[in-house]
Amino acid sequence: MTTSPVRASRDVRRLAGTLYAYAFLTDLVLLYPVYALLFSDTGLSVWQISTLFVLWSVASIALEVPSGAWADATSRRLLLCLAPLCSGAGFALWVLLPSYPAFAVGFVLWGAGGALASGALEALVFTELDRRAAAGRYARIMGRARTAGTLGVLVAIGLAGPVLAFGGYPAVGAASVAACLLAAAVAARLPEDRRAGSTDAEDADDDDLGWAASLRAGLAEARDDRAVRAAVLLLAAVGAVWGALDEYTPLLARDTGVALATVPLLLLTVTLGEVAGGLAAPAGERLRRRGYAGLLAVSGVALAAGALSGAPAGFLLVAVAFCGLRLATVLADARLQARIIGRGRATVTSLAGMATDGTVIVVYGAYGLVATVAGNGVAFAVAALPYLLLAALLAIRRDGVRRVTAAG
Repeated sequence: MTTSPVRASRDVRRLAGTLYAYAFLTDLVLLYPVYALLFSDTGLSVWQISTLFVLWSVASIALEVPSGAWADATSRRLLLCLAPLCSGAGFALWVLLPSYPAFAVGFVLWGAGGALASGALEALVFTELDRRAAAGRYARIMGRARTAGTLGVLVAIGLAGPVLAFGGYPAVGAASVAACLLAAAVAARLPEDRRAGSTDAEDADDDDLGWAASLRAGLAEARDDRAVRAAVLLLAAVGAVWGALDEYTPLLARDTGVALATVPLLLLTVTLGEVAGGLAAPAGERLRRRGYAGLLAVSGVALAAGALSGAPAGFLLVAVAFCGLRLATVLADARLQARIIGRGRATVTSLAGMATDGTVIVVYGAYGLVATVAGNGVAFAVAALPYLLLAALLAIRRDGVRRVTAAG
């Protein structure tokens, strides 16, 4: 079945617009900036709160790959609808039955929601773009989607205070659940035509793969295809470190000596850097391997220099680093999607998500050790070293002329 260029372009715009709305609403959770306060006000100790974070991470990792196989075996759009519903159910529990057991169940549901969307989202977007001969637009569309999510977080931060003052935690929770319900409704409008008129490898068979077969197919491709395996490891290596460091930026900001009220302004600088990195994806697509290595190197140097400066102005360099690393992550994701040719696309992408989550936990532990001994600035600088090493490894490879988003 052929599709006219005009209709294909219209379909791509519809897909992109729906994706941006979904990303924005998924992160428009007013509980984000205040849920730690909810836990504390309920009477939980710091140790109990920490165990909740561990439970959250474990649930996400455990469900990541099985949910990816489920997406490949059934409907990726279905999982994207279910994901915010799981998260919203968890948030509702938090404000209706505030207690440690309810918080624990809520984190499991939140982790399940994240796992359901991880892999399924990237696989659906790439497959639908590829079907419309627009796979080359994947990086820029996903970069803008990540930016839409970041903007959702910013709006949630801005609204959380007034809503909390107006109606307390119940009002903040209700707003968060409402955003999740809207996200599920928007996800139902995402296009998904998994085999009709398809000629690509992942949809070539007439028979659906079951869950177990989808899981085996995805695992086999990641294991046996060297290019796919390298792309999975690259995405995990690039995305994990700065993703973990994002949680510690408030501590780094406070160490600059600014007033407590100024800390959010420094964090806003970093967030704007992330936004710029997502929007820079069209320019980043032109980078070849050595250019990509240079992007990692510049980002690593900026991260270390900004963190070690100990001055508020150093956060401009940290913002530059986060801009570059956000862009590098978007490009690594595009590189992975371009190299997957089998029907286990969501499973393979979920493997990359699981590897990223596992690496994040390692970074958390390493950061805690280094920061305890030498301080937050040194810990950030040490965390920049993997990017410099990765940049060096990429720069010296013989196939440095290839574009980082190209298959092969």
